[in-house]
Amino acid sequence: MPTPESPMFLARKPKVPPTFDGVNYDNNDELKAAQDAVLREQWVKSMMARLVREEMGKCYVREGVNHLEKCGRLRDRYLELLKDSKVRGYMFEMQNYVPKES
Repeated sequence: MPTPESPMFLARKPKVPPTFDGVNYDNNDELKAAQDAVLREQWVKSMMARLVREEMGKCYVREGVNHLEKCGRLRDRYLELLKDSKVRGYMFEMQNYVPKES
């Protein structure tokens, strides 16, 4: 896996925001870059939820009967991340995009 500073990492990093705002649908490269950015953002949210869930499991095992008091911060964070953790893809956002008023 490349390090965050490597040229290979920087070449694959999306250069567009994770939205279809301002994307020219006739330009295939621009469209694929936006789709890739949307999927990457969804995967990042999913992996963040997974990491918090793993830490919460470790906390439950470590704290035992006191887990309700000691692990509440992780539980609240996990429930907050769980709302956006599903990878939905880009088709709905792409087909139902409403451009912003300028």
